[in-house]
Amino acid sequence: MARFDEFREANERYAASFDEGDLPMPPARGVAVLTCMDARLHPAKFLGLELGDAHVIRNAGGRVSEDAIRSLVISERLLGTEEIVVVHHTDCGMMTFGNEDLTAKIKEDLGVDATGRDFLPFSDLEQSVRDDVETLRNSDLIPDDISISGAIYDVRSGELREVVRD
Repeated sequence: MARFDEFREANERYAASFDEGDLPMPPARGVAVLTCMDARLHPAKFLGLELGDAHVIRNAGGRVSEDAIRSLVISERLLGTEEIVVVHHTDCGMMTFGNEDLTAKIKEDLGVDATGRDFLPFSDLEQSVRDDVETLRNSDLIPDDISISGAIYDVRSGELREVVRD
């Protein structure tokens, strides 16, 4: 059975008892969380979020990419969020390669030249959080009155450690 078929079956069970279709579009807690797509992270659980509480934006590494900024701008300009929390994590795959490594793999596997593309890898976990918070603070698209914090989630212990706070 294909994974999508499994998902459809699971969704049928979920939808049969779904009763939260009246939640408002803006997040109830006024916050957007930017974190990694790593399958070991369950942001709702480790941040104590309920459905409708927050916008959770996920990408490789939880990095402040152009698309992440796009989502954050929509979140705060159109849907009223007033706070951004950046969460990176221990044992992140983004620390295992450099742009040159991935560019070479893409060339070998796909025959495509990805030279010059920044996949936003990093070697220092704490510094990556600081860098991403600083990028947001320096963005012309994120107003100064938006609170921005950064933390590291430990995949082994489940603990969240503050790195930088507004």
